[in-house]
Amino acid sequence: MIMYSKCLKSETLESGSMYGQFVVNGLKSGHGISIGNLLRRVLLDDLGGTAITAIRIAGVRDEFSLITGVREDILEILLNLKGIVFTNSTKDMSFGRLKIKGPAVVTANSIELPSNINVINPNHYIATISDSSFLEMEVKFEHGFGYRLATQTFSEESDDFLEVDAIFLPIEKVDFKVEDIYDEQDSKKVITQRLFLDVWTNGSISPENALDAAVESALELLNSVLKNKFPKELEMSDNNNSLTTINPHINIAIEELQLSVRAYNCLKRAQIHTIGDLLEYSPEKLQELKNFGRKSADEVFTTLKNKLGIILK
Repeated sequence: MIMYSKCLKSETLESGSMYGQFVVNGLKSGHGISIGNLLRRVLLDDLGGTAITAIRIAGVRDEFSLITGVREDILEILLNLKGIVFTNSTKDMSFGRLKIKGPAVVTANSIELPSNINVINPNHYIATISDSSFLEMEVKFEHGFGYRLATQTFSEESDDFLEVDAIFLPIEKVDFKVEDIYDEQDSKKVITQRLFLDVWTNGSISPENALDAAVESALELLNSVLKNKFPKELEMSDNNNSLTTINPHINIAIEELQLSVRAYNCLKRAQIHTIGDLLEYSPEKLQELKNFGRKSADEVFTTLKNKLGIILK
């Protein structure tokens, strides 16, 4: 039985997004859903892209500032910047700059980009300058996977960089359906299956290239399982897990023990927040804590034994 794939449709939408439809023929019965689910998950999760991760605006110290002569506030500008789609020939961090004098409508093509980065939707709106004021900003580009939420308002490298919630995903949507091919003589007997795959991208990668990358990623993972070899990232993760699973309870918060107020407060004042912190103390050392007497110690020992099976000697 020969299995082959074919691109049925490929088009670029007005927004700059791209759409492609593919068919995979000659699948064994039951394989259509398995392969469809695999390709869908890899397309949505394992492909990376480039996005704006931080900006620096002249004269702006925080996201609540106002820019003279600019109609939008900082939060609106940040939101508009998230909608710009880029392609990047490298995975290195890059910087772009924007300096424009009003009155003017500022769009994505107003940003001066490094040679390795191109913008897919150059007419994407950023802001409007209503008078002769200047809008000047520096933009940071990074390559990544999935989503990255701005963990803090300012980056650690420089206090005047504002972090941006970054969306690195190049795939907007994936759908698939499976059709059964029946025996000509027995309409109830399924001979093969046909998989139809619909892929929408943001324009930074074509659906054909996205599918090729997804297949290569899936094959790499399956080959690593077959050869009993895993990527270095997984090996490091396994090594870290082996360290943390020596005692599965060490990361449990002491709130889970439901101790009395007195015992709980004593532990918290001693900066004991987890079971791991607690196990670093011997019974004698615990009783040396301020206001932590024999009664509180017995309560902790009993609770550890009854709830978690941990016995302190």
